[in-house]
Amino acid sequence: MKQQQYRQGDVMLERVKELPKDVKAINAEKGRFIIARGEVTGHAHAVEEKGCQMFVGSDGKVYLNVEEETVITHEEHGAIPLPEGVYVYIPQREYTPEAIRNVMD
Repeated sequence: MKQQQYRQGDVMLERVKELPKDVKAINAEKGRFIIARGEVTGHAHAVEEKGCQMFVGSDGKVYLNVEEETVITHEEHGAIPLPEGVYVYIPQREYTPEAIRNVMD
């Protein structure tokens, strides 16, 4: 399978072949799944609940199962189309002289 990645701001999703067997479902919030929430603004990278499912693995990784094409939305970024498939959320990191840390939106 060709590697496919989708990025919106500090959120990157990478397509994987299948969900791991040890995942647990995550509930939607007000009709949408929150992939990541901004620490400063509270804005959210999210997909609509319809046609999607979200899971967390035993290793803490977050997965999206997209059964119908959807879009990733955010209050400050343009919408990104997301085709059918299974995706893992990869938090983006940055280097500062003090430490390597997750990117903050």
